[in-house]
Amino acid sequence: MMKRTSIYKVMIAGLLFGLTLSTWATSLTRATTDTDSVMSIWLAEQGDAVAQYNLGRAYFIGDGVPKDATKAFEWYQKAAKQGEAVAQYNVGWMYVHGVGVEQDYGKAAEWYQKSAKQGDLDAQFNLGLMYYDGQGVSKDLAKAYDLYQQAAEQGGVEAQYNLGSMYLNGDGVPQDSVKAFGWYQEAANRGDADAQYNLGLMYHKGEGVQKNAVKAFEWYQASAYQGDPEAQYNTATMYENGDGVEQDSAKALEWYGQSCDNGAEEACKQYAMIAIMKSVNQ
Repeated sequence: MMKRTSIYKVMIAGLLFGLTLSTWATSLTRATTDTDSVMSIWLAEQGDAVAQYNLGRAYFIGDGVPKDATKAFEWYQKAAKQGEAVAQYNVGWMYVHGVGVEQDYGKAAEWYQKSAKQGDLDAQFNLGLMYYDGQGVSKDLAKAYDLYQQAAEQGGVEAQYNLGSMYLNGDGVPQDSVKAFGWYQEAANRGDADAQYNLGLMYHKGEGVQKNAVKAFEWYQASAYQGDPEAQYNTATMYENGDGVEQDSAKALEWYGQSCDNGAEEACKQYAMIAIMKSVNQ
């Protein structure tokens, strides 16, 4: 599967004509004085892109001004037109979700493209999704791959995971389990639960890497601790069978229970079966 995270950025942009970042942040995160508000708006109206971005942010989250998505969009767009990369990203995001402006995937893609060209990894990732799905642009797996790779090389976890999936499935690229394993490992090392689960599968089956039940268990468990029900189920199974870990029925029962609680029907059956056998043997 493809990861489809789409975040909205609320970071505060850099310096404003000698107004320090800490001063600006303070002015947007407390009840602002009239002087602060006038200065902030004056800078934005004078055409300062950073001030325009920050005013858009303030309107979006209601920080020091009434919350107003339409005004947030207007100020972000002013900053975006001056080349402010994060503002360009947020304009794209707002077009995708129809927040503060009518939904328009084509315009979203245009703004993501502008931001992506400036190296914004979230814009690269989201534009990659749009090319992958053919949303707002013509479907193009080669472009999706290139954009995912740009984001992945900057440490974008979702992009790293999606590259792994493309290589694993031969989706737009020649199938390559070794490269799939490499990208999943990058994402897993950064804490991605799905990548951790997939690494567990690959170690368990010996796909793209030498078969290793101990490492399979370790990655399943890492994902299981983050609440992945399939990883929890596999962790339980390995405890039950002593596969890659010392056999432990109590821990197997515990993990089956957690997997069941998270919606895995087969785990519920296994939990009930072990619980019944345990009561019979007592």
